[in-house]
Amino acid sequence: MEVRLDADRSRRKGFSEVIFCEGKSEKQLLDIAEKIKAQRLDTAFSRMAEDQFRTVVSVIEDFRYDPLSRVGHTHFGEINKNGALIAVVSAGSTDVPTAEEAAQIIEFFGSKADRFYDVGVAGIHRLFNVLPDIRKADVVIVAAGMDGALPSVVSGLVSSLVIGLPTSVGYGIAEKGNTALRSMLCSCSPGLVVVNIDNGVGAALSALAASKIKCSEPGQFNLLDE
Repeated sequence: MEVRLDADRSRRKGFSEVIFCEGKSEKQLLDIAEKIKAQRLDTAFSRMAEDQFRTVVSVIEDFRYDPLSRVGHTHFGEINKNGALIAVVSAGSTDVPTAEEAAQIIEFFGSKADRFYDVGVAGIHRLFNVLPDIRKADVVIVAAGMDGALPSVVSGLVSSLVIGLPTSVGYGIAEKGNTALRSMLCSCSPGLVVVNIDNGVGAALSALAASKIKCSEPGQFNLLDE
């Protein structure tokens, strides 16, 4: 058996499995789609190419796909909305696909994603124009490539947890996101944590978990059923 869905992840973790599509064969995706449909599992897909979308939608008719973020998803019932507000910020417009991957996953799991794109440090006034709205968020995700400076700046200006999302945008010494990653990791700005390069899904799920802790009553945060 090539495919074993983690149908219990929602109970254990508080959010269901996100299917990573890159490298999966048509046969594997068909098998996954058939299992999801049979078990009526609300599921999101990441790194999904358009031909992979066509494969899955041939099995799951009510399947949505966003080509910018390459995120697909299906719900078999109403989305369970929660009160969390997560800001998703990008330094440049070329960072938007990675930022949008995070935003799409956040919305799939029932939280609100407020988007603030193209507000990087080269024109820092753009950030200041939207800073009051960013400060309203429970958690802030900041996507940046090149020098990766924006997450440190934002972290120094807000009280919420900031998740740095390095992107592979850049050339030369930017090293496909490695410079941005190292810049964020060595930041002295407090309250900044960092995920892997282009890991919008990881940033989103971390933000969702952190927002649940922040929005819960003291001592009452528990994702697992008793």
